Amino acid sequence: MAGLLALVGGDEFKPGNEEQDALLVEAARGHGGPAFVVPTAAARGGPQQAVDNATRWFARLGLELEELHVLTRTHANDPAVAARASRGSLFYLVGGDPGHTAATLRDTSVWRSAVAAWQGGAALAGSSAGAMAMGEWTLIRDRFKGDHRRQYRPALGLLAATAVLPHFETFGHRWAPSALERAPSPETVLLGIDERSAALWDGSGWTARGPGSVTLIRATGRSVSPSGSPVELPPPGSGA
Repeated sequence: MAGLLALVGGDEFKPGNEEQDALLVEAARGHGGPAFVVPTAAARGGPQQAVDNATRWFARLGLELEELHVLTRTHANDPAVAARASRGSLFYLVGGDPGHTAATLRDTSVWRSAVAAWQGGAALAGSSAGAMAMGEWTLIRDRFKGDHRRQYRPALGLLAATAVLPHFETFGHRWAPSALERAPSPETVLLGIDERSAALWDGSGWTARGPGSVTLIRATGRSVSPSGSPVELPPPGSGA
């Protein structure tokens, strides 16, 4: 059975994330094998800092992380890196550049190994851009820095007909109007996740975790799931 899947709304590796991260630690320990931080999204903005932040944070929670060095598609198709990934117990995709994350990992041997490990019981998590990459589409800035309008791009496809809006309570909510207007299909779901909070799949259903809420936005309306309550999403799939 597939393992835990945590989609975090950003501001990761800081106090406030303990609830979902403790569950990831428990799952990784139970599965066995190396636990990885995947800094792909931070490739253009300080990948080592992202790795250091992740390793320090999870060390506080009692789990040693290793870097899975995937910054480019060359890395993502390296047989040795894919072989390491196949043994993983946890994969945590950091925040950063949402377009780069999806474009780098999509249809690669490392991502296929990570998904196979997750389907075998390993835990999988992504925050901000890392969470956005899990949808059928990711959202990128329309034209210039500060532009709230968003364009759709193909992502990793674990969540069918879904695009993730992280940092929802701070600025992600501003993306919703253009994302709804430009939705690729009438069934498109926008999954808004507050910072330091998560939509967590545990094998039987989705639940909101952390101090904030999870918001589902469809053409027909929206619903808000406070922490501890169910999130009405279909099960995740196998992705691209």
